[in-house]
Amino acid sequence: MDRLEGMSIVLAVAEAGSLSAAARRQKMPLATVSRKVSELEAHLRTKLFNRSSRALVPTDAGLSYIAAAKRILADITEAERAASGEYTTPRGDLSVSTLVALGRLCLQPILAEFLVTFPEVDVQLNLQDRTVNLMEEHIDVALRVGDLADSSLIAVRVGEIYRVACASPGYLKSRGTPKSPDDLSAHDCISYSPMQSPTTWRFKRDQTEYVVPVRSRFVASNLESACDAARAGIGITVAFSYLVAESIKSRQLVPLLQDFQPPPQPVSFVYSPNRFMPAKLRAFLDFALPRLRTRLADLPNGVVPRKQRP
Repeated sequence: MDRLEGMSIVLAVAEAGSLSAAARRQKMPLATVSRKVSELEAHLRTKLFNRSSRALVPTDAGLSYIAAAKRILADITEAERAASGEYTTPRGDLSVSTLVALGRLCLQPILAEFLVTFPEVDVQLNLQDRTVNLMEEHIDVALRVGDLADSSLIAVRVGEIYRVACASPGYLKSRGTPKSPDDLSAHDCISYSPMQSPTTWRFKRDQTEYVVPVRSRFVASNLESACDAARAGIGITVAFSYLVAESIKSRQLVPLLQDFQPPPQPVSFVYSPNRFMPAKLRAFLDFALPRLRTRLADLPNGVVPRKQRP
């Protein structure tokens, strides 16, 4: 039997949690995956999984084997990359993940330049408004917003962004301009649930936190829709600075409650540690970091300097 193939299948089963899910991931018939696992168990003379009607749970022997298989397969991948020159010449597929709007507005223009500069690298840009698992989803590097949870990932700080409360000039002309978070109770609000609750918004000034009830006339499933609604005059929304910077500069949106703006949130590249960093990843980080830092630093962040405020 092909023991390396068996290791790959057992690892896929362990990560997916079932034979059928592993079969889909490996693009193999279910019967083949089941047979390969059974053949490997017969070869090892031990049971690797306890089977139930709902899932497969690794045995103690299975846990040890899976950990060893992961190390062996990683070493083989590293050896193949080294032999192919991936650690000396930037080439191959590079998978990058980030939030939808952040990727489209800030990262994609940099990737366009990167592809011209490094013609042997192909980029797969994964845009999703959720945190992806780099190992499980085969992502080389992710651009993330917010404080990072403790993990084995390596993080490189890129810059920071702000949350900005804003509304259209037309809305403010008809409904008035809130001077403090408490004034929001008299206004129509536009919420994006992952950022702000549709019923309660939070602000901060110095060390004082403000938790205010709001009425969300419009709840959007993504931030771009929330910003579109604000530009259309539906109400007041809170969005990341990179999404509203151009609209504020063009006066389609007006920043509000600037003295109550929460602290900025960090933006970081994260990637898995390797004994050898692929040249394509090193080239990307060296290329993208200074450009993205400049791009984020140049954003007005929706904050009008005090001396320029009306």
